[in-house]
Amino acid sequence: MAKGTVVIAGATNELGKALAKHYVDKGHRVVVSSRTMERAEALAKELGGDCVPVAFDLAEPHSIAPALKNIDDVLRVVVMGIYRDDNKVREYNVDEAIKLVTLKLVGYTEVIHVLHPKMRPDASILIYGGLAKDQPYPGSTTITTVNGAMSTLINSLAIELSPIRANAIHPGQVGDTPAWMAKPKEVLDNLKSRTAMGRLVTVAEVTDAAVFLLENGGVNGVNLRVDGGRMMK
Repeated sequence: MAKGTVVIAGATNELGKALAKHYVDKGHRVVVSSRTMERAEALAKELGGDCVPVAFDLAEPHSIAPALKNIDDVLRVVVMGIYRDDNKVREYNVDEAIKLVTLKLVGYTEVIHVLHPKMRPDASILIYGGLAKDQPYPGSTTITTVNGAMSTLINSLAIELSPIRANAIHPGQVGDTPAWMAKPKEVLDNLKSRTAMGRLVTVAEVTDAAVFLLENGGVNGVNLRVDGGRMMK
């Protein structure tokens, strides 16, 4: 029996690339998406194997169904769109807020809606939130809201789509990604000092956690923080 298709929406960030590589190396057909076909094709070429590029924008949900119409035999669905929105209440940008809410709440759900009829009974879903759901900061108004919503969306998905499982992962600052490696030393030192283990988590550690949530058949409706113990300090 074929190993089943793995779909990773938003795969061109560092976390997406690492997870896509894991499943390509395991011999799965892996569908990787980006907002542009050029970026999706470049990633598929880089990963090799049976890697299929598609293009759609999670913030434009009507673009999703046409892009995924030929995908079938789905075993794993991962949605990890990233959009960095700095939006304070006193300086509220409605357009930016609508874009992020649409991307993470409507776009995520539409990917799952489109793929659900093609998913195996033993399939699983993983959605990416983030630490801002528990640790808001100035400018995280919308990010905190939508990441908090991720933690409850999985409950609805797990109940409605049973026996398909649904979980969420909430990474902290991932220290070996370009975005965080470019931060000033004093910023990084401050963040490291606020974790229980004195360092930031890595791409490999987040990937391992993601694979666990996708593959362990007893895990369902779980919100997993991967933050190096940030919430303990």
